[in-house]
Amino acid sequence: MPFIDSKITVSVPQEKKEKIKTELGKSVSLLHKPESYLMVGLCDNYDLWFGGKKLDKGAYVEVSLFGHASSADYEKMTASICELYEKELGIPASAVYVTYHPVSDWGWNGGNF
Repeated sequence: MPFIDSKITVSVPQEKKEKIKTELGKSVSLLHKPESYLMVGLCDNYDLWFGGKKLDKGAYVEVSLFGHASSADYEKMTASICELYEKELGIPASAVYVTYHPVSDWGWNGGNF
């Protein structure tokens, strides 16, 4: 079960949120996970600072993943996320920060995987 949580500095209209959710659903296959278990969170108009300076256009994306993926798969996923946020939101790849969090225990529906 992956969870992709994005904190985005710009305002994101609902139709763009839907587009991003759909594209992330496709991209999660790069980590060998199905969209049917993907959860997506989008928080727009979020204040982010880097190096002491407020980012006008930027994003912090956390990818939590039940289990692990290879470094090569994470590299592909980062490229996909950066491309998507640049195309849909005008956020340059140099202002998109992605972290990965492999999780060994994940609870759902009253139990754990």
